[in-house]
Amino acid sequence: MSLVTARGISKAFGGIDALVNLDLDVEAGEAVGIAGPNGAGKTTLFNCLLGLVEPDAGTVELDGRRIDRLPTWRRSRLGIGRTFQRLALFEGMTVAEHLLVAEQARRGGISFVRDLVERSEPRPSELERVDATLELLGLTDLADRPVEGLSLGHARLVELGRALMGPPRLLMLDEPSSGLDAAETARLAAILTDLRHRSGTAIVLVEHDLQLVEAVVDRLYVLDFGQLLAVGTVRDVLADERVRQAYLGTDR
Repeated sequence: MSLVTARGISKAFGGIDALVNLDLDVEAGEAVGIAGPNGAGKTTLFNCLLGLVEPDAGTVELDGRRIDRLPTWRRSRLGIGRTFQRLALFEGMTVAEHLLVAEQARRGGISFVRDLVERSEPRPSELERVDATLELLGLTDLADRPVEGLSLGHARLVELGRALMGPPRLLMLDEPSSGLDAAETARLAAILTDLRHRSGTAIVLVEHDLQLVEAVVDRLYVLDFGQLLAVGTVRDVLADERVRQAYLGTDR
């Protein structure tokens, strides 16, 4: 059974079809990419899976359970983590504090009663989880640095770390390489590959950077004008002439 099964997903905005009867499957531990030219429907599909956008038709299942009628926060509690294309970090908070708040929220540890009794002191288990994630991402030396002093590459790793505090069974990444240079993108690819090997987390990646796609993804879906253009292994899909014409350019 697939971890994620989406069937017949359709969505229109103002009479314009953004998605047309799309199917998508993600196996446990698999990395799936969603690519295509601007306006292809990538982010709309991504948001339909997350619950940020309600599809006009179709169903979404997580581990055999229908989730397309659940709010986003309940889908998150079932084991879905995500990052945003635009950074959503909080000035004045350190790297470690971002991860700690995410861990406390996951465990229901943020409460008025706890603030009074424990004066918001984190539990040892919470700190251990934060430390392990900092180590995984190579951010240990930056743990006490405010996020506004970070490079874009490190800031994106903080957002990734926050999504990992679940820990998620499914990690959804919306153009995580946006704004990164080649070295930072290569580092991100290595971290995502290591994450999959360590934890078996499945990944859905919306991405334009084909180097990151080729380094991380097992199967690739390519959309064009809201419809599925091609699906298969990365090598096979990138060799498809229709994909080359619509997205990559015939000279690649």
